[in-house]
Amino acid sequence: MIVKPHSPRAFTPRFAHVSLALGLLVLPLLLQPLGHHWVRMVDTCLLYVMLALGLNIVVGMAGLLDLGFVAFYALGAYSYAWLASPHLVQQFAGLAALFPDGLHTPWWLVLAVAALLTAAAGALLGAPTLRLKGDYLAVVTLGFGEIIRILAINLDHPINLTDGAKGLGHLDSVTLLGWHLAQPLNIGPWSLAPVTGYYYVFLTAVVLTVVVSHRLHRSRIGRAWMAIRDDEVAAEAMGLPTRRLKLLAFAVGASFGGMAGTLFGAFQGFVSPEAFSLHESVAIVAMVVFGGMGHIPGVIVGAVLLTALPEVLRYVVGPIQSLTDGRVDAGMLRPTLFGLVMVVTMLVRPKGLWPTPDEPARPMA
Repeated sequence: MIVKPHSPRAFTPRFAHVSLALGLLVLPLLLQPLGHHWVRMVDTCLLYVMLALGLNIVVGMAGLLDLGFVAFYALGAYSYAWLASPHLVQQFAGLAALFPDGLHTPWWLVLAVAALLTAAAGALLGAPTLRLKGDYLAVVTLGFGEIIRILAINLDHPINLTDGAKGLGHLDSVTLLGWHLAQPLNIGPWSLAPVTGYYYVFLTAVVLTVVVSHRLHRSRIGRAWMAIRDDEVAAEAMGLPTRRLKLLAFAVGASFGGMAGTLFGAFQGFVSPEAFSLHESVAIVAMVVFGGMGHIPGVIVGAVLLTALPEVLRYVVGPIQSLTDGRVDAGMLRPTLFGLVMVVTMLVRPKGLWPTPDEPARPMA
């Protein structure tokens, strides 16, 4: 028997995965000396990756255009604000008697509560909209997102639940093995900044989200979602329970949004309605479309690029202003360049930067 030597190409994917993992682990340590601003920007990228992956289940896999996804982000953030801050104890005497030291629910428990709450909200949103498609579905979900934002602004009376437009502060920080991530961690001569600690929490959450999304994509449920996306009539004719599958897509995607909102509340230590505007919903949809709908790596790339690009453009606008002696307005030039990049990219790559590769059909069984 002739034994063929192993091809070096066989080790390439494994080497790439190991290199990527090591790079992600040391990334904040390399950026921290350059300034905490850069680590905070990467933290924000990870949060938007989580949001984009959640919306990708609804839009990319199931083909349901949702323009109100930011509502679940808001519900997750306010869940953390209610359960991990003194606000509710200050408003309700009964809670103050039961919890004299205030509500300080562990962040991981709030994460689970927010996931269940937003999953239920996603199913409630999906139930009356199952017969709607395309633009009509987009308008209804857009209205849902605005309802949540307006409620957050106005629920400061007669019972103050959200403190209105002022927002809720004094939120507890994430605690890991006795380390409050709001404080730096000193290990000998090294010091980990709070933004670096949050980076590893967010990275863990993103990895778990990617694993769940990947398993869903390759499962019977994921293939059923994609069948509904491609041709709902044919999918229903083949016996797929399209109603239940759509509700499940709304619920699963919403739970990811709620967990991202919980982490956002813990990270910021403050929650206000202005963080959940229509602009945020449109931005999340743009990340999914820009990266490549339905393709998990493409969605991740789209979320990272569209989150980081506005910050990177700050360093491009400065030299342009200097060349024009300040005659160019930075506030106008940066959004213009950002929009121009998106338009050119979508003209060149109409299916996104990294669309789903063509794959042979797999049996549903």
